[in-house]
Amino acid sequence: MLTAKDIMSTDCITLTPDTDITQAAKILLDKNINGAPVMDGETVVGVLCQSDLVAQQKRITIPSFFTLLDGVFPLSSHEDLEKEITKIAATKVSEAMTQSPTSVAPDASIEDIATLMANKKLYTLPVIDNGALVGVVGKEDVLKTLFKG
Repeated sequence: MLTAKDIMSTDCITLTPDTDITQAAKILLDKNINGAPVMDGETVVGVLCQSDLVAQQKRITIPSFFTLLDGVFPLSSHEDLEKEITKIAATKVSEAMTQSPTSVAPDASIEDIATLMANKKLYTLPVIDNGALVGVVGKEDVLKTLFKG
């Protein structure tokens, strides 16, 4: 059975929270990768993906409300709107990245990785062993397993 350690990239390209967002976009495009772990020292604090950067070009979603007995109730939280605005206006990686990212262990099975990616729409997963970044599994790594055999 294939595991994360069998398919992961160990030559990890990482970013820092203070990396300029345009520089981060250039790195992802130049290296032809979907995303990269964001490191604060030796700790993975986030993941920045191309989808986070694409989100900067979208329109702000105006919150919907409904009324009931003369009361006005938002259908989305004020916090969600603030996060969306922060992401759209991001100038640093820390403002656009997904914080506290989902990660996998080196012994995670390919089936578990694929399920996680498909169900949660996560396509860049840091591989963490004893608190340290040891690799990254991207959607391309999973797809390449279809051609081995």
